[in-house]
Amino acid sequence: MRKLIIIALMLGLTACAATESNTDVEVTTKAPDSVTLGDMTDAEATDKLLEALLSKSYLAKKAGPNGVAVNFDNSQFILQPSINPEGIDRILMNRFYAIHPKYVGSKEMLVMIGTLNQKLNFAKFVVRERGAVIQVQGAATFVDTISMEEIRRFILWTDEGLRQVGKSLPEGSEDVIKPIPVMQNIQSI
Repeated sequence: MRKLIIIALMLGLTACAATESNTDVEVTTKAPDSVTLGDMTDAEATDKLLEALLSKSYLAKKAGPNGVAVNFDNSQFILQPSINPEGIDRILMNRFYAIHPKYVGSKEMLVMIGTLNQKLNFAKFVVRERGAVIQVQGAATFVDTISMEEIRRFILWTDEGLRQVGKSLPEGSEDVIKPIPVMQNIQSI
């Protein structure tokens, strides 16, 4: 028994001696739980929002001076901070759809957009580019700071709303209205 105790102690001491003592502290950057955008210009807030999204592992890139393109669940949006120093701040979320040339400017398309705006409240639908593009825009409001979870849920809510709209359109609509990719050059990553 005594020999077993001595062998166990020797093995323990050997293991301790083999363990490297490292006094260097590893510093890891924790992804932010929220992002503060108040008291910034829209361009500064855009850069800060992009940084926060990237640190949360979103596939995102800058889209102009005041926009961030984000890929979310195979859908692409452009987020645009709109900072108001004396009131409510917003992040506008945009999604764009191309209309088949055969239906550009058609009365049917305008009626459909008007009907969507009357019946739905999660976003507004706007016809742009002389009837060739549908812009869908929603807004998340906040004061100075917004949590990353609120942003995620806002995108999720809008994405699901658009998915439901797509399901309610007549069969074959997917050939008439197609999402416009806003992140073409990084989709292959």
